[in-house]
Amino acid sequence: MKSSSLQLMIHGYNVAKAIPEINKTGIKILQYTPGESNNYLFIDFEITKTAIPSDFQIILHGVQSSDTINYELKQKISELNNHSGFDDSDVIYLIVPDRFANGNIMNDNVDGYYDKCNRNNPDSRHGGDLQGIIDHVDYLKQLGISSLWLTPVLENNQLNTSYHGYAITDYYNVDPRLGTNEEYYRLSRELKKNGIKLIMDMVFNHCGSEHWWMKDLPFSDWINHYPDYFITSHQQSVLLDLHASDYDQIRMSEGWFVPSMPDLNQKNPFLANYLIQNSIWWIESARLSGIRMDTYPYADKKMMAEWNQRILYEYPEFTVVGEIWNTDPAFVSYWQKGARNADYYESNLKALMDFPVQSSLIKALNESESWNSGWITLYNTLAHDFLYTDPDNLVIFADNHDMPRYYEQLHYDLNLYYNGIVFLLTARGIPQIFYGSEILQTHPGTEAHGSIRKDFPGGWIEDSANAFTQTNLDSTQLRTLVFFEKLLKWRQSCPAILNGKFIHFLPENGCYVYFRYNDDQRVMIILNKNEKKINLSLDPFNELLEGYDYATDVLNGTEKRIKNTVSIPAQQPLILDLKKNTHSYLNQFHVE
Repeated sequence: MKSSSLQLMIHGYNVAKAIPEINKTGIKILQYTPGESNNYLFIDFEITKTAIPSDFQIILHGVQSSDTINYELKQKISELNNHSGFDDSDVIYLIVPDRFANGNIMNDNVDGYYDKCNRNNPDSRHGGDLQGIIDHVDYLKQLGISSLWLTPVLENNQLNTSYHGYAITDYYNVDPRLGTNEEYYRLSRELKKNGIKLIMDMVFNHCGSEHWWMKDLPFSDWINHYPDYFITSHQQSVLLDLHASDYDQIRMSEGWFVPSMPDLNQKNPFLANYLIQNSIWWIESARLSGIRMDTYPYADKKMMAEWNQRILYEYPEFTVVGEIWNTDPAFVSYWQKGARNADYYESNLKALMDFPVQSSLIKALNESESWNSGWITLYNTLAHDFLYTDPDNLVIFADNHDMPRYYEQLHYDLNLYYNGIVFLLTARGIPQIFYGSEILQTHPGTEAHGSIRKDFPGGWIEDSANAFTQTNLDSTQLRTLVFFEKLLKWRQSCPAILNGKFIHFLPENGCYVYFRYNDDQRVMIILNKNEKKINLSLDPFNELLEGYDYATDVLNGTEKRIKNTVSIPAQQPLILDLKKNTHSYLNQFHVE
């Protein structure tokens, strides 16, 4: 690694009294620090360039009789094509692994793990696993996605509601009900073979109440305000407020989410190092292309800046996206790398989840058109892009695992649904799709998380409907799946969408018009909520249409002549791949 430092945390009876020794060329002990608990010892090593990958022994003197720990120094993998990160040329597909596909029924229940499999209970484990995802990599490739984000796969040995993965009880091991570390590595390899990147969901703000260290904390300040904890205020604005009191900042950042999720204290340098090294270990071991960091502002922001810095030091092209759940662009932009903040805070965070656009998109689709509602709501949010240092590195989405399904939010209006999907896959930013969106997956009658994260049809042998084989899906689901595949595959081959510039026009007459373009290509996108067919005047768009006389209608494959107006069917989006008027082009097509 570029950094020569390594810190190990050793846990064992009375190990704090030990004196460590090693005899390995290229590695030396710099210092060792006992924990407040006698059962912890932290050892700092320097690994020089002369060190050779191999096993070596750490001898602990003075613990009854001397004890020996075997440790492996591994070969660092090549940088080439392994940690390139994800960007706006990608489309992310989000899966809750327990709810996607059950590839190995033998790990549905595991001895010693509390939460048992019960598909009839939305909050229990359902048996989905890593093997199930491996078995269906071909489906992901066929769909046209290029990055896969799984909600946390690490051990969650909680008493109940452990399926979602956000109450981690072991940061170094995959939950055995999902699979093994080796299966996770194999998934990464299979994805890469198929041109798909792997994004790991990580959680630094809190752990699970059943984490093994909760029975024997290394330091009394390892957990914030334990055992006399309080619940966080969730008032994230105090973290940016130049006038905020220490009291309010503590109530926000040191409060617990829920009693089953103890709040980690990243100000403790040993815990901070533990989490940072763990991230680097997973990047290296699993050949990750990205990390999605849960509840980003809730952790200590100075430590998070250091974490980003150390990851980028090792992997300069790597991408970390932070979950900053706030609908105000001024708040969200504060956390992006390079932001000119009044308090001089530098996060080193490359990408952000674009909750402002998500909220505005749903409002824009549901609202009636007027001078201050409808498409103008979305336009005005995008007009705040001047606040971001890099708006192309915002992850845009219509829904995720923590909110009602997109189709539900639109009250089952399919035309609005298609308009929104076209926006997600053609606007600036990195689109993210929640599993099942391509087949209009819903959760009628409830907004409970366990129901939102319902099983993907076909992932279990007993399922009657199967999205993987397109069996027993209704005609609307099949139409939507075809719509997604067509649009995603076109997107993959369209440079103007993948890395082009974005320019939009004030919405008028129920239509929102914007262009994606580069030196070689121009694409015009029209989102239309009119309940009747409309002939849209093209005069306002002459600055981008000049020299372009024809276009391919991407969604239906026909060719259109660009004159004074363009005809748009009622409530339908339109994507026009613009073409210049050349003799060779005219001879190729019958133009309507």
